[in-house]
Amino acid sequence: MLKKKKTEKKKEVYALGQHISMSADKARRVIDQIRGRSYEETLMILELMPYRACYPIFKLVYSAAANASYNMSSNEANLVISKAEVNKGTTIKKFKPRARGRSYPIKKPTCHITIVMKDISLDDKYVEIDSLKKKPRWKNKHTSIAYRDMYSSGGIWDKK
Repeated sequence: MLKKKKTEKKKEVYALGQHISMSADKARRVIDQIRGRSYEETLMILELMPYRACYPIFKLVYSAAANASYNMSSNEANLVISKAEVNKGTTIKKFKPRARGRSYPIKKPTCHITIVMKDISLDDKYVEIDSLKKKPRWKNKHTSIAYRDMYSSGGIWDKK
């Protein structure tokens, strides 16, 4: 009879940013680019993207990696963003005085951002996938074909 180990390590850590002063749609545009990527690749993407939402997301990713290294004692090279979500927060409402005694409402949206990171060295699924890779039969030892994706060429058309 096999027993389940009770001292199993947690595989995921998270960082949560609440009441960040920006629209959830603007933050979601950046989050969609980094979901499922590795930690080091995510930091490079966030440093180079020209959006205002990148800085708070960068701080959250960095905080989640610090949580992983402190709580799970994991290496930063093994971290992958497994889940990233943006939820709508409260809307700050105030009134601005206008001409002839009238007032105009100002609505400032906020959002809540959650970044969940996973350590792939603790997960057996990722190790098995690498060992099951087969080399293609058509590929010769001396020749190789390089495919180029025209949409991710890194030109000026990548920016939205």
